[in-house]
Amino acid sequence: MMLREGLANRVLLWVVTIAGLLVIYAPPLYLLAISFNPALQPGLPNISELSLKWYASLPQEAALIGALEQSLIIATVTAVLATLMSLLAALAYFELRARRTAWFLTVILPMFVPGVIQGLALSAVFARAGVKASMLTVIAGHLLWAMPFAFIVILTSFAAVRRSYLVAAADLGADWWHRFFDIILPLIRPGLISAFIFSFLLSLNEFTRAFYLAGRQNTLPVVLFGKMNSGASPVIYAMSGAIFLISVLCVALIALRFLWQARIEDSAQRSG
Repeated sequence: MMLREGLANRVLLWVVTIAGLLVIYAPPLYLLAISFNPALQPGLPNISELSLKWYASLPQEAALIGALEQSLIIATVTAVLATLMSLLAALAYFELRARRTAWFLTVILPMFVPGVIQGLALSAVFARAGVKASMLTVIAGHLLWAMPFAFIVILTSFAAVRRSYLVAAADLGADWWHRFFDIILPLIRPGLISAFIFSFLLSLNEFTRAFYLAGRQNTLPVVLFGKMNSGASPVIYAMSGAIFLISVLCVALIALRFLWQARIEDSAQRSG
């Protein structure tokens, strides 16, 4: 009887999981499918109608390519700054003995501010200070949005850092910098990589804050939004499909790298 109940629970869990994944991935997969269909039919394209025509037209879309370059630069700078600042914030949290909760809430507070309010407020502040909308203002807005998430990711990786390691290193004469580079940094490296990727994707896909803070050269989400309002172009689907495929490929390569590294470490521990 218990075996039947356990099997039924596992089946129900898998059904719910698969249904949830279908709901999440069905829209981007549908978008990817129609990006290969020049006819843009309401349904899925037929095999005979698949084409790379709109992908081949992407290099001629100066506005989309320029917006993509702008978004990649902003996302890279945002990810670097968010990772570094979140690392410092996580180190401060790790070293604090009192008022940890206050520090934690202070760092993650921007996460709970709606994007419309945050973008509008920053736009008003920059305008009042005489700062013109540019790439730097967009980075500032994206940094406020990405840093709390990066902070939580890095802080989670600090679970691998035991104070006994640091105390032992200090007893052996290691100063703070040696303890950081030789002990803390190797243990939290996966968290730093994850925080960078997370911040990069958050910035690349952010629309609301960029809408208020962008200058003459808008980011890709803003340009795509404008083109959708003026009439959907097939090239929009091709650009979205290309970004989706590249994102999936990057995530798959990173996952394979971590799995390969874990297998090597496991083999080394067994042989040792």
